[in-house]
Amino acid sequence: MIRSALRPLTIVAMLTTGFVARPAGVRTFAVQADVNPSGTWNGTIAVAGQTIPISVTFTGATDTMSGSINVPGASGLPLREVRRDEAKLHFAFSAGATIASFDGTIDGTKMSGAFQQGLAAGTFTLTRHVDTPVTQATYREETITFSSGAVTLAGTLTIPDGTGPFPAVMLLTGSGAQNRDEEIFDFKPFKVIADVLARRGIAVLRCDDRGVGGSSGSIAQSTTADFADDALAGVSVLAARREIDAKRIGLIGHSEGTSVAAIAASRDPRVAFIALLAPPAVRGDLVLRRQAIDLAKLIGASDAQAAAIAAAHERTTRDAVAGDEAALAADTRALIRAQIEGRPGAPASTADVDAFIERTLPAALAQMKSPWMRAYIAFDPATVLAKVHCPVLAMFGGLDTQVAIDLNRAPFEAALAAAGNHAVTIKIYPDANHLFIKAVTGSPTEYPALEKAFVPGLLDDLATWVAGVTAR
Repeated sequence: MIRSALRPLTIVAMLTTGFVARPAGVRTFAVQADVNPSGTWNGTIAVAGQTIPISVTFTGATDTMSGSINVPGASGLPLREVRRDEAKLHFAFSAGATIASFDGTIDGTKMSGAFQQGLAAGTFTLTRHVDTPVTQATYREETITFSSGAVTLAGTLTIPDGTGPFPAVMLLTGSGAQNRDEEIFDFKPFKVIADVLARRGIAVLRCDDRGVGGSSGSIAQSTTADFADDALAGVSVLAARREIDAKRIGLIGHSEGTSVAAIAASRDPRVAFIALLAPPAVRGDLVLRRQAIDLAKLIGASDAQAAAIAAAHERTTRDAVAGDEAALAADTRALIRAQIEGRPGAPASTADVDAFIERTLPAALAQMKSPWMRAYIAFDPATVLAKVHCPVLAMFGGLDTQVAIDLNRAPFEAALAAAGNHAVTIKIYPDANHLFIKAVTGSPTEYPALEKAFVPGLLDDLATWVAGVTAR
């Protein structure tokens, strides 16, 4: 998120539990020339006045194709029913308690057609991804695996040319299951950061999250504290390498990864510095609630509807922490209903809404009961930041709707001041969203349409600060 991103509640995401009315009509498409769809396609679904970013990857022979899809809040969901007839293509995936299906036509580098999920109908448009040439690197990359307790983590270690010993960083992803590049909608922020830092003489370790790629374990059954164990295991791996200077190892985290970095730094003096991109500094339930309110307003909810969502959200997260399952079920129903009522378009019938809520409730409850969610909503990063004494760089996006700067900056500064830590640098990028891409509103629905590049100045600021703090 940078999924991530901090993951919103599953019951907030339209593609996993959303409910909208059927629009008046669906476009039809003529058959075009024969095209092989293998590869990655990025684009959006347009439904009920909303634009939802997606990324789809097709693999295999054209008569036995498979693939996966990324949607807001979930990555790598397997495709089903992949069928191709000349330039026409059908595919689907399980979206909570319903099936989301796509029927489209390929025309060169474009694919477009009809989308259907339960009673929701709309259109989708995708563009084939084309790799851009990469300039000659001044470093080498090595695939490594290492243990963190019972978990095996797989990653890439980028090492500058030369004999070293080099300063080094480990990159820590935001919430949700993400690969080592923190890839989202064809943007690979961690790969970009590793490239820039390695060219500045800084080694970089980036790893697949638990349960992703080559790593074992489970995200949902782990907590932020567990991820801090993983970070410190990575620090141990770096410190043992002859090319690395064990006294100049730091952590760079994004979103939830910033809390992971702070926990690790508070526990182990080997962490010489931390750089934090979009750091939350208030309790997790407050972060998620603000997300729910801001995203509801961005798609057209009134102030009264947003207030209803916030009230139901507060009750639901309180129930999850308390372990009150009866109250959790009742308040989760109320939250789903409030979110439906806060979406644009004519409301569906009461009977349809009631049936939909009961159909999607089990998946929503499973997420709310997960060890990660219960730990996350009760965790206050400020309590750990107040124990961090190493140099800190914090970067905030002015249009971030997932870690809002007005909610988190003041508590962040107060926590580090309480620690007596004066080695703190804060950078603000007014036009940046949660991914630190130049944005219009900051909504995650914009992600596919935005340029896949960091806002001007961010990479240079990050590389310059790390180089300075690690200078001999």
